[in-house]
Amino acid sequence: MLKPLGLKDKKVLVPRGAGQAKSFSQLVEKYGGISIEIPLIAFRPIELTAQLQTAMSEINTYDWIVFTSNVTVETFFSFYKNGDQKSLPKIAVIGRKTEEVLQEKGYKAEFVPTAYVTEVFTEEFLPIVPSGSKVLIPKGNLAREYISASLSNHGVHVDEIVIYETYMPDESRKKLANMLSNDELDILMFTSPSTVNHFMGVMKEYNLESHIHRCVISCIGPVTEKRLLAYGLPVHVSPEEYTVKDMIKGTIQFLAK
Repeated sequence: MLKPLGLKDKKVLVPRGAGQAKSFSQLVEKYGGISIEIPLIAFRPIELTAQLQTAMSEINTYDWIVFTSNVTVETFFSFYKNGDQKSLPKIAVIGRKTEEVLQEKGYKAEFVPTAYVTEVFTEEFLPIVPSGSKVLIPKGNLAREYISASLSNHGVHVDEIVIYETYMPDESRKKLANMLSNDELDILMFTSPSTVNHFMGVMKEYNLESHIHRCVISCIGPVTEKRLLAYGLPVHVSPEEYTVKDMIKGTIQFLAK
């Protein structure tokens, strides 16, 4: 049983932008915490390229399209204006939020892995995609190539197309530096390796590494955890379920100990 105010008066870094932070912040505040929204990551669609135009016009030639995040779903449908469900190939997704956003668009995922992590997705997806199949993977500029490489090695034709780029908002740098230099953050929460990279970029720029060690550090997913450890940071909470809700629950349990 979680303490109703398990985060009481703790200042929690919410590393998401205004559009995505609401539900995250509400969960922090539900347990008595003070949410500090500092987006460590933001996304912007790329300019429409010839490769992207071709993929959109030939979308019906693919057997599958793979969405690895809710951002890829949102960005893809900002380019895909057809709205004809029959024109799209079968859809595979990673992540509960990705599936939810897809459903909000009126589409259904034909394949969802048992765990929301790239390696599990690939292991379970490969047996249902025969050699010679054609798969489209829209992605961000910093996305890993693990899925495409694994599929290609099994004779699947894969088109990876960058549809958005990831960056750190300038206004976040100063706010983050100020709060950490004044020791005003108690709990740091990371949702992706990119959030870790951007955070550490600010730490090094302002020489604030010594201020991190008083904080509890929580994260989602083994890749994010690995990135934190590579920077020499401790990981106090990394839940088995890769969701914000489970990360917050795990943090409350850690604090209770």
